[in-house]
Amino acid sequence: MIRVMIVEDDPMVAEFNKRYLEQVQGFKLMATAGSVDEAIKKLEKLEIDLVLLDIFMPGRLGLELLTYLRENEKETDVIIISAASDLERIKKALRYGVVDYLIKPFEFERFSKALAAYKEQTRVIQSQNHINQDILDQQLLHRDDKALMEELPKGLTKDTLKQIWEAIQELKHEQFSTEDVVKLVGISRVSVRKYLNFLKDIGILDVKVIYGTVGRPVYQHEFNFLKEHLIKNFL
Repeated sequence: MIRVMIVEDDPMVAEFNKRYLEQVQGFKLMATAGSVDEAIKKLEKLEIDLVLLDIFMPGRLGLELLTYLRENEKETDVIIISAASDLERIKKALRYGVVDYLIKPFEFERFSKALAAYKEQTRVIQSQNHINQDILDQQLLHRDDKALMEELPKGLTKDTLKQIWEAIQELKHEQFSTEDVVKLVGISRVSVRKYLNFLKDIGILDVKVIYGTVGRPVYQHEFNFLKEHLIKNFL
């Protein structure tokens, strides 16, 4: 379980972040703080893996908490959730090693994506003592994005891809089959399979083949949240 602290001076925003967090499995809210000073006091007493940090707060700015964490070599990661969108603050936050940066206002989908990526990164780090270059590139440095084609492959259309994509949004939190998508979009299995193969080829879907005792094998798909951003090139 990933232990989380929310650092946000606006009680309403803090409550929204808390409710969002409760919808994502694998995370537990340990504390909230309304200022940097309060957050530091709690960090001295609690074991926190991840801080959801606002920048604009009364007194010391959120970036000063980042400074504190790095100077004291705290093994605590930070995701910025802030209205601060100026490049200088974003660059400073990135230099201090934040794992993600969400600009207010944002949708739950973006919040969920940030936490899913962080959880996967944490899983990889904790599950292996040594990793090879491929795993490092794919899971930690996110450098395995292939050079994407500029257009959809021949025979695929943007409108149908959009239908398939909307269906996948309903299924993506669990493994799903081609038939699961067919039921939602109402087009042929052969057509759905072409689009799912395309999404597999660009890395958004991982596919496992499950062989039953009778009949043809079943292809189970898993959504790769780390590659979700790639779809924007085609919709």
